[in-house]
Amino acid sequence: MTRELRWEAPGPGPWEAETAHFPKPLPYFGRERVQEAFKQGFAASSARYGLLLSHFDTAFVNGFWYQQPVAFGAPKGAKGPPPGPVLWLLTRLHPGMRARIRTTERAFADKLWRQDLARWDEQDKPAALAKHQALLAIDLTTLSDDALSQHLAAVVDHVAEMVALHHHYTVTCILPVGDLLMHVSDWTGEAPGAILAMLRGTTPISRGILAGELDALASALRADEEGRDVLAGKDAAQVVDALCALSGATGAAAREFFEGIRHRALSYEISSKAAGELPEMLVGAVRAAVRGDAVGDGAGDAAAKLASIRAKVPEAHRAHFDELLAEARHINRLRDERGIYADGFALGIGRRAVLEVGRRLVARGSLHAPDHAVDLALDEAIALLSGNAGPTADDVAARVTWRTNNSVADVPPTLGGVPAPPPDPSVFPPAARRAARAVDIVIQNLFKEAETTSTATVVRGLSVNEGVYEGTARLISSPSEFDRLQQGDVLVTRATAPYFNVVLPLLGAIVTDRGGQLCHAAIVAREYGIPGVVGTKEATTLIPDGARVRVDGTKGEVILLSEPN
Repeated sequence: MTRELRWEAPGPGPWEAETAHFPKPLPYFGRERVQEAFKQGFAASSARYGLLLSHFDTAFVNGFWYQQPVAFGAPKGAKGPPPGPVLWLLTRLHPGMRARIRTTERAFADKLWRQDLARWDEQDKPAALAKHQALLAIDLTTLSDDALSQHLAAVVDHVAEMVALHHHYTVTCILPVGDLLMHVSDWTGEAPGAILAMLRGTTPISRGILAGELDALASALRADEEGRDVLAGKDAAQVVDALCALSGATGAAAREFFEGIRHRALSYEISSKAAGELPEMLVGAVRAAVRGDAVGDGAGDAAAKLASIRAKVPEAHRAHFDELLAEARHINRLRDERGIYADGFALGIGRRAVLEVGRRLVARGSLHAPDHAVDLALDEAIALLSGNAGPTADDVAARVTWRTNNSVADVPPTLGGVPAPPPDPSVFPPAARRAARAVDIVIQNLFKEAETTSTATVVRGLSVNEGVYEGTARLISSPSEFDRLQQGDVLVTRATAPYFNVVLPLLGAIVTDRGGQLCHAAIVAREYGIPGVVGTKEATTLIPDGARVRVDGTKGEVILLSEPN
């Protein structure tokens, strides 16, 4: 830490640092609205399915995201669930709990997630995309300062709306997957990774944002010598512009891909560069697609593995197994789609507006750099645009320094005590017990990391996709560094958002510090078919940038072969 700070619980009860999605302090711009939208969306999703986990209370402590789970009907700041006998009685006598449990019963009976996925496909996703395009259609450079301030407020509202939409579908997408995990684990004793491998091929969006548009551009370039000459240029930004300026099929395909991806976020917060700010990354992905030398597709014999697991299921349960697998495979794509089409796009649109503000404030001497504007709160940005008092350029620069130089490794993992474990679901009525176990197993596999020990030359974690790959380790501290990736690199990073999959054509393997079998890096490794090792806790500490490594996705090991040249 660079300064003395107080680390106090933001309210009663225990609070836990959110390390999987936010490894650094969040920038000031819009962050309270994001937290409130997360709480609102999750609470709506939980109520729709009748979960006894109501929502998460959230707060920022020195810029870091802390949260605590809140059970339905629990007093604020409760330190844990009531004793088992009391909870048994409450779930059978409390009118509100009984109503929620009836909701859960209907959700399972009606397969409510199928209705929700249809609503996502037919209503919410198209509406979200239309709202994105309406905001992108505005030429920010032509706006007056007052109009830009109004636009800035509108994009904060838009980001909050999209974050809420994302989490409105959280229970929808995790409940059937957790239900499959829970039942198959009970029946067979199979590890979560083996069970989740049965879902491979069900979430095409996880193979890459605009993967179809990238394939179309690659096909056009293979048939276009002039286009390939342009692609070989040295300046990536000029290459992008020149490809988009071409006539015919290649130019049309280039415009479709680059314009579609330009304002997509690559992380969960607005300080990271959007895809269009990393032309080297985009051009590298196009070149890899044209060559057809992407590493992915090492799936092994998926059918044989599925048959092996099914054979272990007692015969009396095999029809139920088939049903659970079909439901999990049906819903699985929603997990990544809701972020990529909702808040992932909205964050990029928000960054576009914030950078325009930053450019104007730099010209007036109110900021040192355009991207420092992400560390202005909305009211501060509007005040400075209007010529009113606000934080100085040095004040904002200090915020940027604090945010970029500190991580969750520097902060207390909990405040206000250690969180209690979730209640024993065996005391719940059957439907509530089934839902609680399904959600619990998903949460465990989102965040639970390896319990193995690493050495200076062998980093151990969770195997999320089989296969062995040797290549150069590229240590990436944030998505803003994705332009450093070269074809065939091994991505070594703390954690990933689903939006990073734009770089998949460049990667040979994925290694992360954080996350479990259901983290986004794991989903992407399985879907793209490259070796993956997650939850190592210390890969970014033990593996030097540029080192030669062997990633053994089968064993869950990363072996350091040689130091960087």
